[in-house]
Amino acid sequence: MIYTITANPSIDYVLRLKELVPGEINRTNNDVKLPGGKGINVSRILNELQLDSTALGFVGGATGSSFEQLLKKHHLQTDFTQVADDTRINVKINATEQKQETEINGGGPVITDTEKQKFFDQMKKIGQGDVVVMSGSLPQKVETSFYLDIAKMIQKNGADFVIDTTGQALLDTLPLHPLVVKPNNHELADLFKTDLDTEQDIIDHARKLLEQGAKHVLVSMAGDGALLVTKDHAYKANAPKGTVVNSVGAGDSMIAGFVGTFMKTEDPIESFHQGAACGSATAFSQDIAVKEKIDEVYQSINITKLS
Repeated sequence: MIYTITANPSIDYVLRLKELVPGEINRTNNDVKLPGGKGINVSRILNELQLDSTALGFVGGATGSSFEQLLKKHHLQTDFTQVADDTRINVKINATEQKQETEINGGGPVITDTEKQKFFDQMKKIGQGDVVVMSGSLPQKVETSFYLDIAKMIQKNGADFVIDTTGQALLDTLPLHPLVVKPNNHELADLFKTDLDTEQDIIDHARKLLEQGAKHVLVSMAGDGALLVTKDHAYKANAPKGTVVNSVGAGDSMIAGFVGTFMKTEDPIESFHQGAACGSATAFSQDIAVKEKIDEVYQSINITKLS
């Protein structure tokens, strides 16, 4: 089973209008409420690929109930830890004529020690053959070591994990051998406090993450495509042609495509192909990509062995 952890999920209230005028009354052309959170995005793509997953995290209050109702529309399997505080609401304002998007993100609920322990107790059921995808921000009163503590816990039970984070938090998990890590080229440069001027520079520094413990490294490069670096070889996926509509969730979609396919096939090349398709398909969509779009984009992606 694939488990996704979204510690600080949200209702994303997306408002679309022609122009945002600060200090004035603005009226929207349309609005939509979406279930937000990086782990939720992963579960939604897995669902499109007809792969089972269980979404975990903290939800609470009236907004938490509304959030769970939104997930039911997407037919996601969930097992959330209920908390006393309200699930947050994030507001995203899309001004089409100005080509600007403004985001106002809530802080999220305060998680008590008892609530956190209930969540940790859920981890005991995760074991051999399972993989846990951890991503996104943490709610209030949750230590920054939260994901690392979970990784240690499930590793003892024989499960794999994926953590989508950056900086020292990512480096701290490498000795535990994450199944895949996915920095973009800028984040990879920041990790090693250097400039990565060439494709070979990126590959060389991705290999340093392998040396520190990662099993696979995905590096997204926006319009330049993406790289997969394994202990044996490096591969490149081209960036397919299309209009980028929404970059939110593209990275989550790439992880979902890779992890879901790897769980079925244990083939990193095919997993990379499907991950690249899922990421680009979401970038070309208003929301998380649907299967038809993923299948269409898959046909226009080529995987090239570089070394």
